[in-house]
Amino acid sequence: MAASFVEEPEAGPRSKRVAILAAAVDCFGETGFEATKWSTVAERVGIGQTALYHYFESKTHCLLTIMRLELQRSHDKFTEATAGVAEPADALRSAVRAAYDVSDQEVLQMRILHNHMDLLSGARKSKREEAERVAARQLVQVVERDWTNLLVRGMSQGAFPLRDAQLLGASVLGLIVSVWRWYRPSGPTPLSEISDLIEDACVRIVAM
Repeated sequence: MAASFVEEPEAGPRSKRVAILAAAVDCFGETGFEATKWSTVAERVGIGQTALYHYFESKTHCLLTIMRLELQRSHDKFTEATAGVAEPADALRSAVRAAYDVSDQEVLQMRILHNHMDLLSGARKSKREEAERVAARQLVQVVERDWTNLLVRGMSQGAFPLRDAQLLGASVLGLIVSVWRWYRPSGPTPLSEISDLIEDACVRIVAM
């Protein structure tokens, strides 16, 4: 699969970081994080296992980085989808559609993220792992805030009934991300059909 990660500024032109992340996503998505050997990731990239440690000090460090980058991507997609959309209901629909406007690689990234959210709850002993964990937790809060603020805007404009916006936002977001636990690109239902179903369900939930 083609890499969907953007190289970060500190990486040089010969950096293998993006290739390692993409290979790790494939491996974690195919066989699971626990079952994936760190050496297998190195083999897919075509480098020695010791070279991995130039970029990531552990398999967990790589996983946390994938999670942080996926959260940032989700936030960026939400921001792009809702920017300049005046009607809150239209913005809600646009945000839901954007959540499902993804590649097969990004489906794996989201499955990995939501299967390992518990990893963000406890501090890590490694400084580099902890830095990624803290950054990912902060992004979780940003994503939750995005959806809550969208609903608050709709309520303040009279487009949505007055409700507990934080609880409602968590419910809508929970419904959206639940798809990644069971959806498979090779399955019988196309993602576009699932997107339409969840979009309508979210609008109904918010309008109740």
